[in-house]
Amino acid sequence: MNNKKGLTFIEKKKRLSKEMVKDLLNMTFAVAAAIFLAIALVYSFGIRTSIIGPSMEPILYNGQEVLVNRLSYQLFSPQKGDVVVFLPNGNRNSHYYLKRVVGMPGDTVQIIDGYLHINGERVEEGDSFDKMADPGIAANPITLKNNEYFVLGDNRNDSEDSRSGNIGVVKEETIIGKAWFKLAIDGENMGLVE
Repeated sequence: MNNKKGLTFIEKKKRLSKEMVKDLLNMTFAVAAAIFLAIALVYSFGIRTSIIGPSMEPILYNGQEVLVNRLSYQLFSPQKGDVVVFLPNGNRNSHYYLKRVVGMPGDTVQIIDGYLHINGERVEEGDSFDKMADPGIAANPITLKNNEYFVLGDNRNDSEDSRSGNIGVVKEETIIGKAWFKLAIDGENMGLVE
């Protein structure tokens, strides 16, 4: 007797069951809802703006785009060291300015011999920032009120900031949000704004 036993493969045709269709529809709905929610959050709480000029180099470059978190300052106040986005003097016809907060409400700010002084004491900034050639209006002490901030560009000698008479101190109501993510420029320099 020649009994040949071998492997046999039987293919069963798969049919779409009601459960599979239901799972597929649920997954499609979940993905669509997540995309919709992400878009709604970005349009409601965030904006995208471009850097104009070299005032924040080497952290941010001319033409680089930055994502701005508008929600953060609706919940909390700006902190020293934050890079804020604001409209100078609340002028809606102006472009957005991005500068670093160096003076907080209640502080007295002055620039003496090219160096930043807060409440009469020189701020040690190391080699991070150049000595300022022009103190502008901060040659004299400026005491900040409850809702006022003093901001400077990181590129101190090529920045229009709170030292400039046409900008001056930045009122909290003119601050749009916090710069939180910088987009790549020429494939480099992408990441959180610090």
